[in-house]
Amino acid sequence: MNILFVGDVFGRPGRDALVRRLPALVQERDIHFVIANGENAASGAGITSKIAIALLDGGVDVITTGNHIWRQREVLPFLQSERRIVRPANFPAGSPGRSLTVQEVRGGEAVAVINLGGALFMDSGISPFRIIDPLVEQARAQAATVIVDFHAEATSEKVAMGHYLDGRVTAVLGTHTHVQTADARVLPGGTGYVTDVGMTGPMESVIGVSTDVILRRFLTEMPQQFVVAGGPVRMDYAVIRAERGRALAIETHSETLGPRPGEERA
Repeated sequence: MNILFVGDVFGRPGRDALVRRLPALVQERDIHFVIANGENAASGAGITSKIAIALLDGGVDVITTGNHIWRQREVLPFLQSERRIVRPANFPAGSPGRSLTVQEVRGGEAVAVINLGGALFMDSGISPFRIIDPLVEQARAQAATVIVDFHAEATSEKVAMGHYLDGRVTAVLGTHTHVQTADARVLPGGTGYVTDVGMTGPMESVIGVSTDVILRRFLTEMPQQFVVAGGPVRMDYAVIRAERGRALAIETHSETLGPRPGEERA
């Protein structure tokens, strides 16, 4: 089984590029299951139900999210009703949505997807290490293949989670920093790991936001209204080759995709 995981989709440029590129990419790499982090899909902050449906209709099987999931209040009922989108497990009991989903792969197998948020430098509530064990047990009871999106800031926390789950899940994929790391590998116990998959969004930007806006913020130390950058899109992704719940290989890739003429930034 080949699983495609797409790094944080940022704004309209990122989501439009993903939907355009995905059908051919699935064919080229013989992909059986597609996961995309939609944390920044709505103007760089959160996701709406309309955007989520567009990504799902465009070929994404499961959408993971992160710390901005509550930014678009409209999406809250959608999180309750749609099983193909998950949010970090760290939020208090009773929060909208689910942090684990199990979906059928083309061909009959199942894939479980878990979403976690980091504790270091982020407002994620409960430590992910305190809540992950029962989630993994629940996931493995339903599917041999278990993918964990760990949406976290600190590299040390991500590396530690990879080792903690090694041999118990198929892959631990870091998201959130929008910069693809060069450490993709299969850990000794058979778990694929990468500290950060990267971003699918404007390449000439500061992690998706207009460079001018971010420079003004650093130079003046005054709040700025974030603006999604334009121009070419960088699509970062990982491909995991798995068999019987173990990762046989993991590779990261980065492609530059040109925008359509007149493509909007939002």
